[in-house]
Amino acid sequence: MNLRTIAVIASAACSALLGAPATGNAASTLPDVAVSQLPAEAQSTLVLIRHGGPFPYSRDGVVFGNRERLLPPRQRGYYHEYTVKTPGASTRGARRIICGGGLESIDECYYTDDHYQSFRRIQR
Repeated sequence: MNLRTIAVIASAACSALLGAPATGNAASTLPDVAVSQLPAEAQSTLVLIRHGGPFPYSRDGVVFGNRERLLPPRQRGYYHEYTVKTPGASTRGARRIICGGGLESIDECYYTDDHYQSFRRIQR
């Protein structure tokens, strides 16, 4: 699959995933990022999230605790994390997508490329 095809699929997947904009003060202070501005690997991860996998890492889909408190406060179990592959990395790397809501109905997603030090809200 070429990058343009991945971008189109990821954009459609993100629109389907993010049916409603995020609410709350923390979300409004986070910068936004368009799906098309994400690395190709992040766009591919969004497609996998939309389809429920299969995910390449066993930790994909685990509950994200939001211990950094950079995302809007929600009850435990609301956020789940997914690895975004990092080319050349021998580990999971630092890139993640964090999605909130049920596993079948995602409300909002965020991207971090620095292992939870900062987040950008993914626009639908």
